[in-house]
Amino acid sequence: MARGKVQMKRIENPVHRQVTFCKRRSGLLKKAKELSVLCDAEIGVFIFSSHGKFYDLATNGSMQGLIEKYMKVTGGSLEPDEQAKESTQPLDAKEEINMLKKEIEILQKGLRYLVGGGAAHAQMTMDELLILEKNLEIWICHIRSTKMEIMSKEIQLLRNKEGVLKAANQYLQDKIEETVEITNFEPMTPYPLTIQNDIFQF
Repeated sequence: MARGKVQMKRIENPVHRQVTFCKRRSGLLKKAKELSVLCDAEIGVFIFSSHGKFYDLATNGSMQGLIEKYMKVTGGSLEPDEQAKESTQPLDAKEEINMLKKEIEILQKGLRYLVGGGAAHAQMTMDELLILEKNLEIWICHIRSTKMEIMSKEIQLLRNKEGVLKAANQYLQDKIEETVEITNFEPMTPYPLTIQNDIFQF
């Protein structure tokens, strides 16, 4: 079944907005990496979430190097476009606060539902269950990301230990070979004992 066309407007539901941001951010960074590899391009991406969290990507080198290169090309100008300033619309603070309060209430209700083993199922509507499901998806995404970071650190630590053990093993092997070379000398051939037969003749 074909997906419907997405309307290009602000997503009002904060949970749906966060899920969409997480998915599209990952897709954007993936496309930037692919473009850099395929076309040998230098790409830098800045992303600020609605909560002020910062994400960046520098495909070649460091972000500082890309910024310095941009400053040289533009003559040191980092002034934002005036039209972009005018097009920025301030968010309604009261509306945002009310939506967040409602979101917190739903999450608290969902937490009681999960802890109680579904006892509050009859008190939750379909919309509330959908919001709870979306939040669980976000939490699972964060948990998996944190788990991957911990696993990567542990793997790197094991690799470092492996390198130390290999170096120690090689050192011991060299010492053993040196000891064998010193002790494994060829013994001297004894001189034959010759006695004249006429001495023992009677």
